[in-house]
Amino acid sequence: MDLFHALSDENGKLSGLETKLAQFALENVDFVVNSSIIELAERAGVSPPTVTRFCRRLGCQGYSDFKVQLAKMAYVGLRYFKPDAPTATADEVAHDIVSKAQNALFELHRQLDLKAIEKAARALRDAEFIQAFGASGNSAMIVNELHNRLFRLGCRINASSDHGMNLMISAAAQPGTVVFGSSFTGRDMGLVHCLELLRERMIPTIVMTQNGSPVAAAADMVIAIEMPEGKNIFRPTSTRYAFLAAVDILANLVAYADRTVALKSLRAIKEELVRNRDGDDRQLLGD
Repeated sequence: MDLFHALSDENGKLSGLETKLAQFALENVDFVVNSSIIELAERAGVSPPTVTRFCRRLGCQGYSDFKVQLAKMAYVGLRYFKPDAPTATADEVAHDIVSKAQNALFELHRQLDLKAIEKAARALRDAEFIQAFGASGNSAMIVNELHNRLFRLGCRINASSDHGMNLMISAAAQPGTVVFGSSFTGRDMGLVHCLELLRERMIPTIVMTQNGSPVAAAADMVIAIEMPEGKNIFRPTSTRYAFLAAVDILANLVAYADRTVALKSLRAIKEELVRNRDGDDRQLLGD
């Protein structure tokens, strides 16, 4: 049942009083879910029989069923039914995106556990091989970015965002391997399974995720990132900027942990780029 669609009455099937009830229900979900039919009728200014007819018109068996369906709708999150999108023009959108990115970076700087990220950087530099596990979307981007940052510093690293492959890699991991995992929510149970398997095999693990989450609990080292999400469901998550900045901090610390190894690799890459692409050393180390 699409209760939100029924309450919105896009087809104009509800009467005047029923439309009033529908609007009241959408604006007062918590009250309706926890009220009796008499209490709702009094607050909405209608009679109890009107409430009963209204519930059946929506396709519910009665008022109790209506409350159950309304609670399910609220559980998904009302912002996905009544999205807040205050910005409209290109200028407003640009300001919104940039300001949220700045806020994410400032919040990361404020909350970042520097000892934890230093410990993780040392573990990555000392590893004989690094496996980086993502999942889909943002986490896949993060582990690919870690691969992009660390290979040029002389680290041997592989990034994978396939749960089946990650499981097989975990089962076959050898001593000297360090596994890095990324999960924005910390609720990626496929990654949790891999981390638990790696713990049994005594393979060190590092995760970048929400503190106190299942992923964090299953790892040896945690780089915790906690970012509040706004109500605008259309705006890409600004948490991405915090994760990317944390990857850059981590990579920079890995480079400084053994500057000789990092410099040798960077110089070799730059020489090839100057010779085959750039003609001088003013361009980025990559494209």
